[in-house]
Amino acid sequence: MLNIRLATMGDITLLLQHDRHVYARDLARIIPLGHVLMAFEGTRFVGWLRYGMFWDSIPFMNLLYVLEDERGKGYGRALVADWETRARADERPRVITSTQADEAAQHFFRKLGYRDAGVLVLPEQAAELMLLKDL
Repeated sequence: MLNIRLATMGDITLLLQHDRHVYARDLARIIPLGHVLMAFEGTRFVGWLRYGMFWDSIPFMNLLYVLEDERGKGYGRALVADWETRARADERPRVITSTQADEAAQHFFRKLGYRDAGVLVLPEQAAELMLLKDL
């Protein structure tokens, strides 16, 4: 059975084994804020979602990651749904995420009701698509 919970400081080592996109000091700062969700199938770690706040008011998903062997089982969809539920409970009217234009994740988010909200162009990188969902 899938269990999604907030990360604790005791989860930092496990997260850093898999998350190559965050510094340990930054993870230690956001975990107490409740900005990291972890998914477990029974006791097996299957993925996580990490977010921050855009303009200090809009939840912005920085990373959604499901371990490769666990993909296609609905864990990503469940993590996003849990995050959106928490945002609604916190009276946030919308959420934002992004993905590179050359990544398939954009299609996943559109299936979940996200719509294009802009593009960020960085040197030597595919355009970053901003995706918004009104809750």
